[in-house]
Amino acid sequence: MLDARDRQLLELVQMGLPVCSKPYAEIGNTLAMPEFEVIERLTRLKQKGLIKRMGVIVKHHQLGYRANAMIVWSVPDNLVKQLGGHISQFAFVTLCYQRPRQTGWPYNLYCMIHGKDRATVLTQLDQLNAECGLAGFDREILFSLRCFKQRGAIYQRGSGFSREERG
Repeated sequence: MLDARDRQLLELVQMGLPVCSKPYAEIGNTLAMPEFEVIERLTRLKQKGLIKRMGVIVKHHQLGYRANAMIVWSVPDNLVKQLGGHISQFAFVTLCYQRPRQTGWPYNLYCMIHGKDRATVLTQLDQLNAECGLAGFDREILFSLRCFKQRGAIYQRGSGFSREERG
């Protein structure tokens, strides 16, 4: 069960962690709560499944990464894990995962490359194709055309807290 302090903490954390050397201490100062208690409460809320995960949202465009491409391949299902494991070892690959094929969309292996320019991303893709043996598979290169708002989970009041994902 959530107490009032947990609710206050969740309301504050959903806005993002402060960018400083001791974000949990800063949150604690705002809530008149010691840093160790902030960490203990967040750990407990995660263990209970009320917080799925905490991670960083990188705003690539603001960092100068203007050519962001999702590359999707249609590979045999029995090779997805092997190929995905190889692809994910490259430092320039920021995401690599499998999704089920959809009607009209035969792709099942996805990876994201964030680059400063298209030429760099395409050169990196050529490297992936050569070193991972991907050249023979159908693929699409989907460059981002615009940036969307990026944020984490939102916790809403009601009969307890429920988690709502926003992209």
